[in-house]
Amino acid sequence: MSEKKTIGFGAPNELDPHHFTVEIPAARTEPVVITEHFGLRGGSNGLPDSVIRCLLPRAAWSGIAEEAKRVLNERLKEKKLHSSRWASGTNKVERLLGRELCILAWGVEAAPKESIPNALRNWVGLRPDERWWLFSMAASMTGGAEDTEIGWRKAIRIALTENPTGEEVAGMRGKKPKAKEERPPLPDLFDK
Repeated sequence: MSEKKTIGFGAPNELDPHHFTVEIPAARTEPVVITEHFGLRGGSNGLPDSVIRCLLPRAAWSGIAEEAKRVLNERLKEKKLHSSRWASGTNKVERLLGRELCILAWGVEAAPKESIPNALRNWVGLRPDERWWLFSMAASMTGGAEDTEIGWRKAIRIALTENPTGEEVAGMRGKKPKAKEERPPLPDLFDK
């Protein structure tokens, strides 16, 4: 059994695969550009060759880069693939991992810097298939770089940055967190 050849964060090292790129400019004032490349399928049946999914402000990228790298590398290790790191220039990312990264980037692209730790915690708490579903919902109508704060993109930002923990909710309400109460049993619908 031969080892699967990959480049960057799990992108297949083959002729024009469907993948994402994260372009990190050397100039620290320029945004990080996340682009989806459709590979060999691109350019046919109305599908473009690529779509710029996010122009992420550098401060937001700096807030998520290390944790995103850690999570993506954990996923690669699960599949027995080589880990990677972010570098200036073009960084290739496997298509499903790219979708997951987009969810995080969309969550913080217009968020205040102080909400980034909350976004990271909530993003990490999502299962991969939940991230893929969110991507498909957002990408269908508001998946371009210019679609910040519209529809699903706005909902993703709110869900990741404003979704508090149980303790935070209790603090907002000015109460201590309740111990889980035992609920009374539901009535039997078939009792006469």
